[in-house]
Amino acid sequence: MSELLERLWALLPALLHVVAAVAVTIDAVLRKRQVSAVIGWIGLAWLAPVVGSVLYLLFGINRIQRSAVALGLREAWGLADRQLPAPRSDGEEGNWLARHDRFASLDCLSGRVTGNPLRAGNRIDALEDGDAAYPAMLAAIDGASRSVTLASYIFDNDATGQAFLAALQRAQQRGVQVRVLIDGLGLHYSRPDMLGQLRRAGLPSAAFLPTRIPLPSRYANLRNHRKIMVVDAQRGFTGGMNIRNGHWLAKNPAYPVRCLHFEVTGPIVADLQRTFAIDWAFASGEQLHGEPWFGPALAGGSVLARSIPDGPDADIDNTPQVILGALAVARSRVCIVTPYFLPDEVLVTTLRVTALRGVAVDIVLPARSNIRVMDWANRPQLAELLEAGCRVHLSPPPFDHTKLFLVDELWSLIGSTNWDTRSLRLNFECNLECYDAGLVRRLDTIAEKRIAAARRLVAAELRALPLALRLRNGLARLLSPYL
Repeated sequence: MSELLERLWALLPALLHVVAAVAVTIDAVLRKRQVSAVIGWIGLAWLAPVVGSVLYLLFGINRIQRSAVALGLREAWGLADRQLPAPRSDGEEGNWLARHDRFASLDCLSGRVTGNPLRAGNRIDALEDGDAAYPAMLAAIDGASRSVTLASYIFDNDATGQAFLAALQRAQQRGVQVRVLIDGLGLHYSRPDMLGQLRRAGLPSAAFLPTRIPLPSRYANLRNHRKIMVVDAQRGFTGGMNIRNGHWLAKNPAYPVRCLHFEVTGPIVADLQRTFAIDWAFASGEQLHGEPWFGPALAGGSVLARSIPDGPDADIDNTPQVILGALAVARSRVCIVTPYFLPDEVLVTTLRVTALRGVAVDIVLPARSNIRVMDWANRPQLAELLEAGCRVHLSPPPFDHTKLFLVDELWSLIGSTNWDTRSLRLNFECNLECYDAGLVRRLDTIAEKRIAAARRLVAAELRALPLALRLRNGLARLLSPYL
């Protein structure tokens, strides 16, 4: 009997491995949409006994269900959920689309994907680096009279973070309503974290899906990567910039990081506020509607804009679908500026087809990002794109965190999304699609400055890499479903 028990005990690890791997296989086949992700997770579960299944449990399962929160708030705001708007025939939006009729199909796609309307009368100003963005944001907080809402993936406890903390305290002392949301993983980028400081200062604040570093978290792979600030329901700030010293280049930070942020006025600010309010209600349980969180828009400008929220819940695939639609209508030029580039096979193929049909495709990436494995993994994809005629430009240091997507001098996508799996499928992101030639000209000037300073990558350079480096890059590419 004891010998039988010993044999059974010896077989227990193998039995656990098989049971866990079978469970992962069933769950991945039923739930995952991308074949590459299904194959990747199943392979990891079977080839890495127990460890692969544990990793899937922690990082592969989407447990985020904010749909009920979002639906309840939309009902409170009197908004219909997920309407399918028809193409416009009147109004400022309709007039613009009539002049540029091929973009009417993109407007229809974006409206049906997001359920959000295209709003006229917005002004959007680009703020380069923290040198322009932070003084403007701090001045807006100091000028606030009713409310300030702020969401950031990273809010460091450094000199820049302390400047924002002091401004938020001053605002609250004047009677301004303040709410601050920090991602639960992003707040651990500095110690002690800023959440404790905000709460000790009496500022209402919350962590989005808190994690306990270094302990693993079942939510570690699902992060709120949005950057949104709304002041008095009338001035908005959004883009790619976190709150940390590295972005304030004039102050000579130890690790400088270039980036781009935007100041927004007009009706689209209310959509930014709604995105914040849904996340805030999910994280804190408090619902924000009516005064002082919403109010009449400031007179804006000529930009038509739509909010494109994205995340691993009801909003999944919003941004990838809009990107694919924009590439489909491109006729002359596409320009992509992103710090991380690891799109899925569908996007890579669409970029190749876009270049092959004669559209100039410029892709601007850092020569070296802060995640080396990402750089290795994207080299095989870049080789494919270069062979199809895309142009790849590698920016010199400092690390460029800018996110831009421009099409045909008429359309732009701005916000927090990177061109990688994490941003396009796993993170909560916020972008604005903008229809305006003047804005695209200004943004193209910024992109051209990046290109002028960059080094052009050519296919021969990648083909000439030693076998060991090509093998390293190919193996790194296998990690793309997890990066």
